[in-house]
Formats: sequence, C-alpha cells, structure tokens
Amino acid sequence: MKARVVVLAGAVMLAPWVAEAQRAASRFEITAVTDSTVSFRAAGSPWLRAGTLGVAVDPRRRDQLVARFRVLSVSDGLVTALITGQTTDVSIDHVATAVEPETPWYRRKSFWLGLLLGGALGAVGGSAAS
Repeated sequence: MKARVVVLAGAVMLAPWVAEAQRAASRFEITAVTDSTVSFRAAGSPWLRAGTLGVAVDPRRRDQLVARFRVLSVSDGLVTALITGQTTDVSIDHVATAVEPETPWYRRKSFWLGLLLGGALGAVGGSAAS
C-alpha cells in the first residue's frame, strides 16, 4: 500500500509544469490606429478586459517594441487601447500582444491535487501509526 502511495506521489511530482518563460503572449492584428489609440479584434480572448497591459511590436523586425498600451474597452470582441508610450508611430502593419493573466493559486488544479494527495497521505500515515 505504501509503495503505491510513493509511486503516485513521485508521478505527480514529475508531471510537466509550464515554466514562466514558456508563457507566450497572444498576438492580435491591429485594425485601426489614431493619434493615441489602437484597435484590434480579440474574439477568442475573454480574459482581455479594461486595464490589461500590452505592447505593439513590429513582426518584420523580430518583434521590435513599437509601443505600450492599456486596454480601455472591449465591445463585441473589438478592443480599444490607449497608447501609453511609443518608440515609433504605430501602424496596422504592427501586431498587438498581451499575456493572459495567471490563474489565482486557489483556482489551479495543482493546488487541489496537492491538497487531496496530502490529505490521502496524511490519512494513510495516520492510520498506519495507530
């Protein structure tokens, strides 16, 4: 019985986890540019909301930074963002990028799996000690 628990615990610890460096930014095609705002479509990104920070990059120049922006509004998948700083003028040839915010610790599967595994190991250890 104890061997099964040890094997299960080892398998869980060896499960692949996503490293911070592996979190990729989502890319969006810029559809309109004004003096101080950019607009782009983000239909498949429900996490994108007002206040989200992002950057515009030039894909033709190895994603060179063009501008930073803060999302002002999202309406029917159309995002409007305020340009907060720029190195060059933004155009529709550039791409908007934003990173999906991290899930809070209490909503992660790893937390709940660890809680259950810890409880099971504690129950097995407690019953074996008595």
